[in-house]
Amino acid sequence: MTGIITAALLVGGVGLVIGILLSIAAKVFAVKIDENEIAIREILPGNNCGGCGYAGCDGLAKAIAAGEAPAGACPVGGSSVAEQIGKIMGTEGEMVKKVAFVKCGGDCSKAKDKYEYTGNKSCREANYVSGGPKGCSYGCMGFGSCVQVCEFDAISVVDGIAVVDKEKCVACGKCVKECPKGLISLVPYSAKHLVQCSSKDKGKEVMSVCSAGCIGCSLCAKNCPKDAIVFENNLAVIDYEKCVNCGICAQKCPKKIIV
Repeated sequence: MTGIITAALLVGGVGLVIGILLSIAAKVFAVKIDENEIAIREILPGNNCGGCGYAGCDGLAKAIAAGEAPAGACPVGGSSVAEQIGKIMGTEGEMVKKVAFVKCGGDCSKAKDKYEYTGNKSCREANYVSGGPKGCSYGCMGFGSCVQVCEFDAISVVDGIAVVDKEKCVACGKCVKECPKGLISLVPYSAKHLVQCSSKDKGKEVMSVCSAGCIGCSLCAKNCPKDAIVFENNLAVIDYEKCVNCGICAQKCPKKIIV
């Protein structure tokens, strides 16, 4: 009988010691849970598109909670998600909604080709062959590499150039990274006037290969009442923070490439 009692006390004592050690270890090695991170993750849309620059929504939620990313860092969620996250973080989360825009208007009827390309229909691969078949070395080749990476069916190739459906676009930025010519950029959804050209050549050279290119006449900049247009490398560039969408630039453009 004594042996049974001794064994029971021994087992109970060992269990008690193990329990105390586990309790101490749980406190010492405990991983702190950031309640803000959990709350932010629940608000994020869950597309995991990577447009924010982080490895999915989990990575972004952690970065925002740690103060490493702004409340409006999610391009898919837009201003509504940014506002909710801003309330959690106690910061201003307002964000301007953006969409992708293809800076090229040189479709099949306006742009010339310098040779016939018969290789793999990939913009990146075609670009390795003398910069692609298009006469304008800055123009859209229309092989649709951007279309392939868009998860939201927001891009299509129309008459030889990529066109973005702004109602479907969530500004994830994948098409921007994919285009070997750097023709696609994210612009404010509210922007009503955009320069549909990327050529940095001078007017005469532009016109020799495309009838829809910027010729650098600077009429748009000279007539802009808000000084919202400047010229960089022979190309008109609009400052959307200054632009008030008056439309004078589009009216004055002789080539009608401000759309």
